[in-house]
Amino acid sequence: MIDPEVMAPMISAKLEKAIVETPFVKVDTTLQGQPGSTVTVPKYKYIGDAEDVAEGVEAGVTKLETSSEQYTIKKTMKAVTLSDEAVLSGYGNPVGETNNQLALAMRAKVNTDIINALLTASLTHSEEGIISYEGIVRAIDKFNEEVNTDKVMYVSPAQVTQLRLDPNFISADKYNNDVVMTGEIGKIANARIIPSRKIVASGSKFKCPIVQLNPEPMTDDDTPAVTVYLKRDINVETERHTLSRTTDISADENYIAALTDESKVVVVEFAETATP
Repeated sequence: MIDPEVMAPMISAKLEKAIVETPFVKVDTTLQGQPGSTVTVPKYKYIGDAEDVAEGVEAGVTKLETSSEQYTIKKTMKAVTLSDEAVLSGYGNPVGETNNQLALAMRAKVNTDIINALLTASLTHSEEGIISYEGIVRAIDKFNEEVNTDKVMYVSPAQVTQLRLDPNFISADKYNNDVVMTGEIGKIANARIIPSRKIVASGSKFKCPIVQLNPEPMTDDDTPAVTVYLKRDINVETERHTLSRTTDISADENYIAALTDESKVVVVEFAETATP
């Protein structure tokens, strides 16, 4: 009645699209088929700018240093129970709807983990007032860019009205819907705005991550801001309960979403409401 070999590719295709639609995220599949559940990511430290040296004077020597981060793969799951009556007599297509709902659940979880990874960035900025052009500009200056590159910014839906009332906000329809991400509603200070319910107020403050989409021309650093290390693609299994004539359908995926380039992310805090 229910064929997991058919369902698994369908769910996986939808989830893959959800990740691909996020340009600052890279999906790394090198862990597939490899032993172990921990990935170590080595990082080079910057040696610093070159220095002026007088004639006949030896230049100073800098040691090339590295650091590393370890990430442990986790398992994410979602399950649905279908009765025979629901499959045989239910209105619509219960099996197809289950497939769709499982795909949405897995997609939402991956996207949640990506945003949570962004919020762990150490580069932060705090504003006293509500979200505004001036506040976003001050936060963007934390990148210390020589060229203002394209960026994306996640905001709470509760902040959208505040943004739209800002005269510097440009709605997406005014730049011919030249959007780069699903859900993009407009731009402000060269940051593409995406509302997300995953941005919630904490202590009367919203924490909104701003992410560089492209490397600066001078650095050409294409390291992704976030990497999804995929240990195993979506796996769908079914379990039949003969006495109740029901079937459990469960989907799982083994992965971790990790912040792999902190220099590409600034987390800015804005007040939830304007000061009276």
